Amino acid sequence: MYFFLLNLALLDLGCISTTVPKSMANSMWDTRVISYTGCVLQLFFLIFLVDAEFCLLIVMAYDRYIAICRPLHYETILGSRACAHMAAAAWASGFLNALLHTANTFSLPLCQGNAVHQFFCEIPQILKLSCSTAYLREVWLLVPSACVVFGCFVFIVVSYVQIFRAVLRMPSEQGCHKAFATCLPHLAVLALFVSTCMFAYLKPPSISSPSLDLVVSVLYSVVPPAVNPLIYSLRNQELKDALRKLFGHF
Repeated sequence: MYFFLLNLALLDLGCISTTVPKSMANSMWDTRVISYTGCVLQLFFLIFLVDAEFCLLIVMAYDRYIAICRPLHYETILGSRACAHMAAAAWASGFLNALLHTANTFSLPLCQGNAVHQFFCEIPQILKLSCSTAYLREVWLLVPSACVVFGCFVFIVVSYVQIFRAVLRMPSEQGCHKAFATCLPHLAVLALFVSTCMFAYLKPPSISSPSLDLVVSVLYSVVPPAVNPLIYSLRNQELKDALRKLFGHF
């Protein structure tokens, strides 16, 4: 689990670093300019890191399922080599997906100017700049991707249902409380992440507005990477004791 948390922390750090620093710099210099190359790289790394993080969350759900529901088989199913292979597969899937969508998006002819109405480059905003018929090629890629994401989310939910069934059969009340305290916040962040991603990429143009697009983009690109470290850090008893001491002085 700590190996997967290390990978998750790296992905969270990269996801925040892809969008927030550039947005802060633009705010400080009172500008909204980004180069074409910078926009391409920003979109590529955002898709790469977000997709890899989602794949890693699937792996972590499977890891918890094996650890709680089949603990005697954990070492044989999820040895160090298997964990390394699954983490590498999560990173590789994110890279390939990002390469596919970035190349396809920026191969479209941009006929509606060069103003992206967002604080970072993302596929829906760039598609608005493309010709009326050209963007359908990218839409046909986004719909299957969204279906796969939804299917993976269902897999995670089913895994947690099995985990909760196993936890509820535990005789220890403390063990049940610890398991629920760990899983429920993680599921909440995951649900927010998946729902906002699908809404941002699949919502009809009729309900689109600059303020709504901004809120949705922040919810899937900034909030989950910022909240994940807090959720997992609060599982550490030493950190809890340090926070109690810190706030006890005020």
